[in-house]
Amino acid sequence: MDAFGDLLRGVRAQGSLFGSSTLTPPWALHFVDGAPLTLCTVLSGGGWIVPEHRPPEPLRVGETLIVRGPAPFLFVDEVGTRAEPVACGAFCSTPEQGGTRHRLGWYDPHDEADGGDGATTLVVGAYPVRGEISRRLLDALPVVLRVGSDGEPDPVWEHLAAEVATDTPGQQVVLDRLLDWMLVCALREYLDRPDSDPPGWYSAGRDPVVGGALRLLHGEPAAPWTVASLAERTGVSRSTLAKRFTDLVGEPPLTYLAHWRMTLAADLLTERETATVAEVARAVGYSDAFAFSAAFKRVRGVSPSAYRAAATAPATQAPLVRAGSPG
Repeated sequence: MDAFGDLLRGVRAQGSLFGSSTLTPPWALHFVDGAPLTLCTVLSGGGWIVPEHRPPEPLRVGETLIVRGPAPFLFVDEVGTRAEPVACGAFCSTPEQGGTRHRLGWYDPHDEADGGDGATTLVVGAYPVRGEISRRLLDALPVVLRVGSDGEPDPVWEHLAAEVATDTPGQQVVLDRLLDWMLVCALREYLDRPDSDPPGWYSAGRDPVVGGALRLLHGEPAAPWTVASLAERTGVSRSTLAKRFTDLVGEPPLTYLAHWRMTLAADLLTERETATVAEVARAVGYSDAFAFSAAFKRVRGVSPSAYRAAATAPATQAPLVRAGSPG
């Protein structure tokens, strides 16, 4: 498993909200459910994404914007349009269904009665992201990430359209996996751009030596790694591996491993609430629970038990979402 793929294991769509809104100007949608990642695209028309405290971003046919939460944002026909709450009606999802309040179902591009000329059809996927593994990926992303367009809707989104329009067994699983596919492709396209600033672990994944070392560390995080054993497995000297790894990733191999182990441990502490600290320690390569606790506190600033107690405390309910048109 490479570092990018490993981080994406913690970013999985499960019961994520999909929907579309066919809108005729003037209109505005206000997204305030605080989703960590929201994918937005349009199949017809266009508009503006207005993140909180950031410049507006145009969104045209076939383009996709990924907005990193939890700050709210607007989708409007023109910059300056005000969002006013309106009655939702029968074709809306509710906050109890996952967050964003907008029309469910899909438009038919061949049906002139569905939206009409000049209408904008917005497609939205609110993406749940949980855990410290996921946070490492989110920290590498800008608030708004744009994926280019050739002027036509992405075929994957058209497949989403067909799937959402039918009520079939396993529909949510299919939608979740399609969103996973779209997210991975969008992130790869962004991180591979010459003008992007990807984290060291992403760029280093292409290096034949450091990439191999990263795959070993992510594939076997609990193994008793040393610089010597990593160098032997990657076919270079210890000094070569240490220098090349540090130059490309930004920290020495064993420092990277220690931070990755603590990231894994943080998620294990919250996901396996019945596991003891000693069991979590063994799962990430520590035979001594005391040594693990000391290392965890050094990296995270709190003991494993204190981290678990804080992370599993009841969360405050997210606010509702408003969708509307100016009054």
